[in-house]
Amino acid sequence: MKVEYIMDLFDYVRQNTMKNESPLASRIRPETLDEVVGQQHIIGKDKLLYRAIQADKISSIIFYGPPGTGKTTLAKVIANTTSADFKQINATVAGKKDMEDVVAQAKNNLGMYGKKTILFVDEIHRLNRQVEEVLYPAMEDYAIDIMIGKGESAKSIRFNLPKFTLVGATTRAGMLSAPLRDRFGVVNHMEFYTVDELKHIIVNSAKVLGVEIDDKGAYEMARRSRGTPRLANRLLKRVRDFAQVKYDGKITYDVASFALDLLEVDKYGLDLNDRNILLTIIDKFAGGPVGLDTLAAAIGEDSGTIEDVYEPYLLQKGFLTRTPRGRCVTRKAYEHLGIEFLGQQKLDF
Repeated sequence: MKVEYIMDLFDYVRQNTMKNESPLASRIRPETLDEVVGQQHIIGKDKLLYRAIQADKISSIIFYGPPGTGKTTLAKVIANTTSADFKQINATVAGKKDMEDVVAQAKNNLGMYGKKTILFVDEIHRLNRQVEEVLYPAMEDYAIDIMIGKGESAKSIRFNLPKFTLVGATTRAGMLSAPLRDRFGVVNHMEFYTVDELKHIIVNSAKVLGVEIDDKGAYEMARRSRGTPRLANRLLKRVRDFAQVKYDGKITYDVASFALDLLEVDKYGLDLNDRNILLTIIDKFAGGPVGLDTLAAAIGEDSGTIEDVYEPYLLQKGFLTRTPRGRCVTRKAYEHLGIEFLGQQKLDF
């Protein structure tokens, strides 16, 4: 009993030290389900996942959606709520050795502290095929198969694993292999946040930062944040710096509007890259249709970046549409950019 008390005390001190010394992005993340804003279609109190997390009865989960919508944050909240150890790897660089290290740590956590492990795999659609095949028995049977020896004398030995929960995050769910996707109990789509939800997040983050902000200032930043908390918090920090240097430190509507105009973020949250995509389609391809690879070559950007980072928001806001022949700019985009709409009458926008 005394040993458990000492371990709890050490954990408490360690967690508080990490919290005080952690980067700003970590300090403004929510830590509990009740602190999470948005995504109520997934973790609303009447939803199955919310109840499963509270009861610590969750199976492996995938969160997919645009960058910056809170996939990593939600995984960490699940770990906090279930008192599990959180381990994170990125599928773009993770190898078999990384998985073996996580397994060893999971065994230690369960054996020494009685804590389960949540393994968070970011960009899980890029997972190495060998690592993916290691995960199959790990997810289904909590076991791992290791080959011993070489050639004809090689044999497979199965080792039991401690129970763990795998949480995968991806911006491209369609690129997940069918065998991997089918092994997840829950697949959830992360949606863009509403302006009111982003305003709530900005106000909360401002309190953590010790920044004075009024409702109109928070709302102006929220509506220019492209529906993502990550960008909302990034803009808050930029506007805060501007307010402290040029004004009295308080963020009002005028301060936020002026600062965001200087950053060239317009009233819809479009930045230079967004406008460059739209203007390139209009100027070089008569408004479209144009193929993704052709567009990427024209603006000097990776096609995957266009598809994952820029397109989802432009599509959601109605500035861009996808057809079997390629991408087309809509009438709404012409009007927003102040360009007369002359063509594309054949397309019904």
